[in-house]
Amino acid sequence: MSVAQETPVRTQPATPPPQRRNGRWAGYSHLLMARMLELKREPEVVFWVFIFPLLLALGLGIAFRNKPEGTVSVAVVQGAKSAQTLLQKSPQAKQFKVQVLDAESAHQAFRLGKVDVAIEPGANGTFTYRYDPARPESVLARAEVNDALQSAAGRKDPVPTKPVSSSEPGSRYIDFLIPGLLGMNLMNSGMWGIGFALVDMRQRKLLKRFVGTPMRRGDFLLALASSRLILMIIEVGLLLAFGVLFFHMRVMGSTAGIALIAGIGSLTFGGVGLLTASRAQKIESVSGLINLVMMPMWIFSGVFFSYERFPAIIHPLIKALPLTALNDALRASILEGTPILHQWPRLLVMILWGGISFVLALKWFRWT
Repeated sequence: MSVAQETPVRTQPATPPPQRRNGRWAGYSHLLMARMLELKREPEVVFWVFIFPLLLALGLGIAFRNKPEGTVSVAVVQGAKSAQTLLQKSPQAKQFKVQVLDAESAHQAFRLGKVDVAIEPGANGTFTYRYDPARPESVLARAEVNDALQSAAGRKDPVPTKPVSSSEPGSRYIDFLIPGLLGMNLMNSGMWGIGFALVDMRQRKLLKRFVGTPMRRGDFLLALASSRLILMIIEVGLLLAFGVLFFHMRVMGSTAGIALIAGIGSLTFGGVGLLTASRAQKIESVSGLINLVMMPMWIFSGVFFSYERFPAIIHPLIKALPLTALNDALRASILEGTPILHQWPRLLVMILWGGISFVLALKWFRWT
């Protein structure tokens, strides 16, 4: 009986699966996605980034809304009651809210800003106006009260005039405020959202784990800075829509132009935030540095009031601040419809601040 010889079967070696190569920006895209997931797990971000600016705009918009006619508040000291009679007889009587008070109460009400002007009795039937030249509403109230008293007393104007009141979108305080809040919120998001998060990761030893990976330092820092762009789109859209719907704000510029300005501003303060936190070791340290950088811009850059109130000699320094450039560019685009090409000096200021800050942060950054 013969034994069959089994012929060995030759098998082809298994083809190894094709290696997956990551592109140049794969690390950046993964880091950006990881950053967005981190933000998703922080519900307080939703309040401070999206809800708080709306509440601030609502409160300030109501507090500083244009006053209707008849809101000039006047305190008449008891010895000058004839002034009240003259005001009531004047053609402008409906414009005044008159309170008759004793001298001490009238002075107290004026000092605390509860009334715009106080009328005190003078010698020989004259009146004395107490007003504050540092308060525009007080100066205006003194002029209106004097005009009403003189008209009621029989003064005849040699030139006939006719006043016409006009308060259109673009000239109100809320129109000035909304772009300033946009700029302020972009600055806060860039400085706190990036600088604070970076130092928090360093303090929790999370950055040390990245050292042993093939991740590029530039990809990591760029992902942190550009993560604010996604939030920026929502921030700008919400605040502008809020101003349009609740305060009938008129947006003159193009949506693309406003988005481009806001995007450059977001990246600018992202770079400044990275630079601020590039060496800080503790939360307390970076908090102090961030406040040191932000406080001058809060004061000088025209968020809540115009920087034109400061002496003209320091205006060039104020205009060199990134928040000033951002606020001016946003106001010019939103309120005046100024084209992007005409705003290149402001955009250049922001690009220089953001670019130089990012380069220095890349050079000085340390993981531990």
